[in-house]
Amino acid sequence: MSFARWTDEDFASLSWHDNTIHGFRLIAGESGVGALVLDIDHILEWHPNDDRGFSFLVAPATLTFRDVSSLKVAIDYATPTAALSPFTIDRIDRTVERRPRYNAVLWTLPINWPTGEITFEAAGFLLELRAAPASSCSMSLPREPAGGRQ
Repeated sequence: MSFARWTDEDFASLSWHDNTIHGFRLIAGESGVGALVLDIDHILEWHPNDDRGFSFLVAPATLTFRDVSSLKVAIDYATPTAALSPFTIDRIDRTVERRPRYNAVLWTLPINWPTGEITFEAAGFLLELRAAPASSCSMSLPREPAGGRQ
């Protein structure tokens, strides 16, 4: 069974607001670059409810950035004495910066709460849904507790 997938060519049509990041993995590559793999709940649609709340169309997804370098991860759970839990991003920003020998594509993922951001250079991304989207009252899908089956 195949589910939806998008690449950096689709960037302008995608929304990342309030996507939950459950985990990330780094995969070493060649020449000092690698892959940044994010386990996310991707919100495909927001639906207003009569009670002024929202329901969501959400799917578990893998977001993989390729040829990643200059990675910086800053997440502050200590200052607000926050419990360790998945966090949500506000959005994903992409800019291009002219360098002496190439154009660097810079990515920034501002984190909603606790305070933080993830920044890096990358050639592009692949977003792949791992299951069909489901309607939910929550922006995040339930997961097995830590130490559960892998």
